[in-house]
Amino acid sequence: MAELQALLFDVDGTLSDTERDGHRIAFNMAFEEAGLDWDWSESLYGELLAVTGGKERIRFYLEKFNTAFQKPDDYDQFVKDLHAAKTKFYTQLMGEGKIPLRTGVERLINEARETGMRMAVVTTTTPENVTALLTNTLGPDSESWFEVIAAGDIVPAKKPAPDIYDWALEQMNLKPEQAIAFEDSYNGILSSAGANLRTIVTINEYTKNDDFSQAELVLNHMGEPDEPFEVLSGDAKGKTYLDLDLVKMIAEV
Repeated sequence: MAELQALLFDVDGTLSDTERDGHRIAFNMAFEEAGLDWDWSESLYGELLAVTGGKERIRFYLEKFNTAFQKPDDYDQFVKDLHAAKTKFYTQLMGEGKIPLRTGVERLINEARETGMRMAVVTTTTPENVTALLTNTLGPDSESWFEVIAAGDIVPAKKPAPDIYDWALEQMNLKPEQAIAFEDSYNGILSSAGANLRTIVTINEYTKNDDFSQAELVLNHMGEPDEPFEVLSGDAKGKTYLDLDLVKMIAEV
């Protein structure tokens, strides 16, 4: 039995409900600034989440949902510029405190930090988005709490490919059995499970109907002592909120 050495956190939907109330809003702000009449509703955005990565999501939208749009000659730069504007607006929303951490996240991260547990961020979102979320929720020095920030285009193949988790484990010199992943989506669990990582899932409105059969534990959120989680799948060992003790019991089976 390998001893747990590291917690690997996805960002969007896992640490914070950033997709609906952050990224979607920021995309629409970028579209408006660019003079585009595009509007990504909550339901449409749920369909766009089938694809990971912001630039990839814009391309997917134009290929499947807005096929009449006349793509400019410098299409690649057009997509890149739109995504850069979206990142700017996302950071702005973060700075305004519009996107808080999900229930139980700050408590678990602080407990891990206080006990010397190693931590990493493993996500398809950009490094700028990671910095914006961490600094505006956990504090200006919180990015340094994470040994590795595996984000954005650091590997060519994004989730659901396991590459980003494989890269993070390699950087930390860890075997999969020495770490555990935290995810919220089907693409996420495919990625973490593909890297042979045990995974704890906290669902959100967009992912509540996803297939999480490969997860060790599926919860509605991480919970607090006065706000118990709901166990959707797996064994919570009689616990009512996700603390480091429960994480270790799941990881060190």
